[in-house]
Amino acid sequence: MLLSGALLALFMTGFWLYCLTDAILTPVPDCRGLSRQGWVAVIAVTFIVGALAWLIVRRPVSDSALVAMPMPRWDPDGSCAAGDAENQIWTDADDGVARHPAGRGKAADGHAAVKGPDDDPEFLRALDQAIRRNPPVS
Repeated sequence: MLLSGALLALFMTGFWLYCLTDAILTPVPDCRGLSRQGWVAVIAVTFIVGALAWLIVRRPVSDSALVAMPMPRWDPDGSCAAGDAENQIWTDADDGVARHPAGRGKAADGHAAVKGPDDDPEFLRALDQAIRRNPPVS
């Protein structure tokens, strides 16, 4: 009996912490009903009741506004013919890739967009020339 009570208390504390953290990290425009500070105060003061209210009222995780534009199916080996690209069906996996930060870096034409200096060929050429001009100091 004592063990089950302790496990229930541990579960409820974890649930409360999850809801509190979720309320704190939710962007201000996505908070419904109250302001973010109001939700944090309600959850902190009322414990489980506030956490349950937050889960009921908060915005659903799957939001169609997250996908800015449909992206073509990723084909790393290029085996898909150009004419087949229009006949492919957009799947939930493609939705996940489009929402993921690494998937958004892919340009619509299928070539990877420059994300940092190590992806920029001009920067790499300039760096190589600078290394060749300056020999290592011993």
